[in-house]
Amino acid sequence: MGIRDRWLLWRHTERRTVLDREATIDDLADLRRFACERLGVEFYAEPETTATDATVVAVDSDGAWIRRRVGGPAVARHLARDLALPVYDASVVGYPRRMREWDRRNRT
Repeated sequence: MGIRDRWLLWRHTERRTVLDREATIDDLADLRRFACERLGVEFYAEPETTATDATVVAVDSDGAWIRRRVGGPAVARHLARDLALPVYDASVVGYPRRMREWDRRNRT
């Protein structure tokens, strides 16, 4: 993980009580790895809640997905810009159908 990512996380971290945990460098690394290893990845930013930090759901062209904490909307936008990926507000546009279909196919 690069120094820019560390600086960005630190810069956008506010002092607040968090019930779960805050975003880490590893969370951003997981999103980068997912985006670099797959085709057609899109980010869906989710707002912070009382229980978790702001998160991003990365969805590939097949519908496979991961969700990771990012620290804030600005971090999500910055990461998406660095990776040249589209980022959508999940509370406005929802999630893609392929994500739900992938979940249905891969239930354990």
